[in-house]
Amino acid sequence: MVALLLREKFLLLAVFATVLAYAFEHTVLGHGEGTALVVSGLLIGAILCASIRVAHHAELLAEKVGDPYGTMILTLSAVLVEVIILAIMMQHSESPTLVRDTIYSAVMLDINGILGLAALMGGLKHGEQAYNDDSSRTYSVMILTAMGISMVVPEFIPVARWQLYSGFTIVVMLVLYSLFLRMQTGPHSYFFSYSYPEKRKRRGSAAGASRSLPAGAIGASTATVPATGSAATASRTTASATDKVAATTSAAAPQDLAADGAPVVAHEAEPTSIKESISVLVFGVIVIGALAEVMSKTLQLGLSSTGAPPIVTALLVATISAGPEILTALRAALANRMQSVVNIALGASLSTVILTVPVMEAMALYTGHPFQMAMTPVQTVMVAITLIAAAINLNDGQTNAIEGMTHFVLFATFLMLSVMGL
Repeated sequence: MVALLLREKFLLLAVFATVLAYAFEHTVLGHGEGTALVVSGLLIGAILCASIRVAHHAELLAEKVGDPYGTMILTLSAVLVEVIILAIMMQHSESPTLVRDTIYSAVMLDINGILGLAALMGGLKHGEQAYNDDSSRTYSVMILTAMGISMVVPEFIPVARWQLYSGFTIVVMLVLYSLFLRMQTGPHSYFFSYSYPEKRKRRGSAAGASRSLPAGAIGASTATVPATGSAATASRTTASATDKVAATTSAAAPQDLAADGAPVVAHEAEPTSIKESISVLVFGVIVIGALAEVMSKTLQLGLSSTGAPPIVTALLVATISAGPEILTALRAALANRMQSVVNIALGASLSTVILTVPVMEAMALYTGHPFQMAMTPVQTVMVAITLIAAAINLNDGQTNAIEGMTHFVLFATFLMLSVMGL
């Protein structure tokens, strides 16, 4: 139990912050906008602490089940955090565009921010990084379709018919995700994985080790001799020695053995079971929801006098949910595992659109108050440029620093437009 508490110190910190937040909520709200803004920053930090632990245990589960299920667990956990925070903040926000702006911000952050920065850093370190281009094409066309149906077409739907189209959108999103889930876990699962070749240094090490074997053993393994008992024994000896060398090399460099594109992180020192990971993950999500309840009130009060555009709140929600994904994607890129980056960035974008939209539309139908889902012209142009750039850059099965820089520049443009209130 003590070891568990020590491992989950970040989550315990979030729990402590939750207790303090509810104990002094009314006091904080009564001390004005400045105090509320500072407390909001502290609560966001506490939420990030809990989110990091949720993502960590999602990553442990992902490593146990492997890709593509592993990446799916990572993206779904992030989307779950986002939906919970968004649903709670909608109860205390008067902005009808919060859902739209959050989804738009999440897509910009995932594709241009996470993918762009990861491809840039990975490209500077490794040059060209390989991945399965079937996955990028599948993700891109699904994102384009889902955003077009849910965030472009609503601009042309009469206000009197919004309920009919909302119901249609829910059905379409669920059908799309069901089919995608079947593809990702069924006959087309190979779309979302990539078999990385063994690194040269390992082959070199094995070759050097074989050269260090006795001359008789080498001769037995290379010379053409009759299949006598001695030759067979020598051959088996050579094979056994080579296997031992390979096993030793594998144990020394476990990251080189990952062939499924999953981010490789050493967790051997943390003996956790699947039940423990699931329990901590669920508990962490509950803590995040409790913190978000107080944060939504303090953040609304704190931003009320700053003149900040409404999209700032949406960007904060998207950043909180994607925070752990950023670290995972950057580690994968630096480890030359670009398939994991593609799965995380594009998978998170798709899950955000295709899962958040039906939940929010269902809330709108339940309350009878529609959300403004149609993107502004500026947002539509930014999404179009982003998806066109992704279709071009992610079409050849390799990324490089230039492609990463193009997406990261688009992310900087998104931030500038957000500051300008566009």
